[in-house]
Amino acid sequence: MLNMKSRYAMRALLYLAQRHGDGPIQIGEIADTQRIPRKFLTVILSELSREGVVGTKRGRLGGYWLEREPSSVSLGDIVRITRGSLALVPCAARLAYEPCENCVPENECYLRPIMLAVRDATAEVLDKFTLADSPGEVLL
Repeated sequence: MLNMKSRYAMRALLYLAQRHGDGPIQIGEIADTQRIPRKFLTVILSELSREGVVGTKRGRLGGYWLEREPSSVSLGDIVRITRGSLALVPCAARLAYEPCENCVPENECYLRPIMLAVRDATAEVLDKFTLADSPGEVLL
């Protein structure tokens, strides 16, 4: 299941992509239009800023903007930044691999190959769509 942090990040970034080139967008506007709690959004946007996805400027005329071209940010990128992995179980993660606790040895595990396939299919779909795609283009 997609966590709220990833879902909120996607909604905020999709909104910033729609406003790409408009200059800084104030956090209150993003929070209100996307129905995201402002404090949580601040944490999310700070993390995305550290990753170079959004730019930020403080002050009355400040706000946030998409630092990269919308077509260069996939939904998979957003999930990886906010969740750490697309895998449903730690032993199926590519970059954040960990053996599962209280599990059978991996070579005896029936679920691991299935979870690897799920991870790969999820990556294929989420990496296909970027912030530049319109909702009508998202039909599979």
